Amino acid sequence: MEQKKILIITYYWPPAGGPGVQRWLKFAKYLPDFGWKPIIYTPENPSYPLLDETLMKDVPENIEMVRTRIWEPYQLAEKLNKSNKKFKAGQFDVGKNQSWKSKLSIWVRGNFFIPDARVFWVKPSIKFLEKYLKDNTIDTIVTSGPPHSLHLIGLGLKSKMPNLKWIADFRDPWTEISYYKHLKLTKSSDKKHRQLESAVFKNADITLATSYTDAENFRKAGANAVCITNGFDESDSENKVKAQKPENQFTLSYIGVLEQLRNPENLWKALDELIRENADFAADFTLKLVGRIDDKILHAIENSSLKKHILNLGYLAHGKAVEEMQNSDLLLITNFPNESSKGIIPGKIFEYLASGKQILSFGPEKADVAKILEETKAGKHFNYQDTEMVKKFILEKFELWKSGSLLENTQHIEQFSRRNLTRQLTEVLK
Repeated sequence: MEQKKILIITYYWPPAGGPGVQRWLKFAKYLPDFGWKPIIYTPENPSYPLLDETLMKDVPENIEMVRTRIWEPYQLAEKLNKSNKKFKAGQFDVGKNQSWKSKLSIWVRGNFFIPDARVFWVKPSIKFLEKYLKDNTIDTIVTSGPPHSLHLIGLGLKSKMPNLKWIADFRDPWTEISYYKHLKLTKSSDKKHRQLESAVFKNADITLATSYTDAENFRKAGANAVCITNGFDESDSENKVKAQKPENQFTLSYIGVLEQLRNPENLWKALDELIRENADFAADFTLKLVGRIDDKILHAIENSSLKKHILNLGYLAHGKAVEEMQNSDLLLITNFPNESSKGIIPGKIFEYLASGKQILSFGPEKADVAKILEETKAGKHFNYQDTEMVKKFILEKFELWKSGSLLENTQHIEQFSRRNLTRQLTEVLK
């Protein structure tokens, strides 16, 4: 039987690093097993915040790639303020950390580049892909955002070709994401963002969400929304080499990008107090950081009693990061604190689950992450006001580790394997 063809419109593709690339890279890897041929449309000259060449191993052999050039204004922004490099990854300074240059850059970013700085790729892509779709038989197109500009490519193509089946995949929400309110938007800019978002919801045949709450919210906003979460790839854990672990140390690890809006200050306080109050804990504890930690967060914890307990490995290739998960005792995950973010499920939680390690989570109450942790018995979720309960949880795990009784748990996680999630996707594609 001839394979159906799916055109995946994505900004992030190897050698891009970070979580944004993983979702459709893994779908593309397993789609051929279910009768679908993926074709990737991506920029020829993107400006990625992170690179990870090791992800090239997951790119299907002989996959068809379609590329066109993109113009992005980040070089201009970085000349204005070096910290604007964070914009590429949806990060920026907040609160007391904002200089006047940061404030100006955020205002420009929010009001001049709607919905984001990749908007200059929209019209050229619509023009190019309209011809491509007429010359090639494609059964379905997918737009993956953020950057949400890519959904405008789908919207433009759908208006020109109404019979085209279009799936809009929201890896993160648009106007409901936590940093949206920090963009210093004018009323007219806010209105334009919301009008564009609404048009995508109402015109896409299917809107994919990565969390249960997001899918519910998208449906309330007029979308035909379905939840397919992110997941873990079992092959990532095969033939892994044991990573270096601090000898005889109880190791709490954060793996990924940590920006100021997700900074668990109550955790740093809890750890600071444990180190001061408990000599055994102080002797045996290591905080391992793997990834890109905001320099202001790093500065704060390095100027506390945590300083002598930090092992900062910086950004590592994805495979190495998975090894570091395996060689930890407790894994940290953080989300934005406000209620509107309770539907965000950070992608790395699934790799955390696959590691079998206990998970310490921070975010709003009744979050989707809390639901997953409860179902899998993989850890505990806290809000950003808890400190004493956090101390109690960490100390409990430390005592289990000390006695050799801290067990691994990989029950009830098969539903989140990338292969099973791809099977779910193909059911939606029918």
